[in-house]
Amino acid sequence: MTGDRGKSGGEAESHVKDSRQDRLKLALRENLKRRKSQARGRDDAAASELRDPPPDGADGDEPGR
Repeated sequence: MTGDRGKSGGEAESHVKDSRQDRLKLALRENLKRRKSQARGRDDAAASELRDPPPDGADGDEPGR
């Protein structure tokens, strides 16, 4: 009874696996791009903060402490 399926079932199953692999690959690539962009944004913000520190008292600390 298991031999009744033939080769066409295996080919369709292979096609589904390939399609899933392609979707996963694309999702991982997009995720990596987004994470890199976020990291660049954080690096830019940190570099900007080092170049232009906030004025005195703007960091929330009380002056003289």
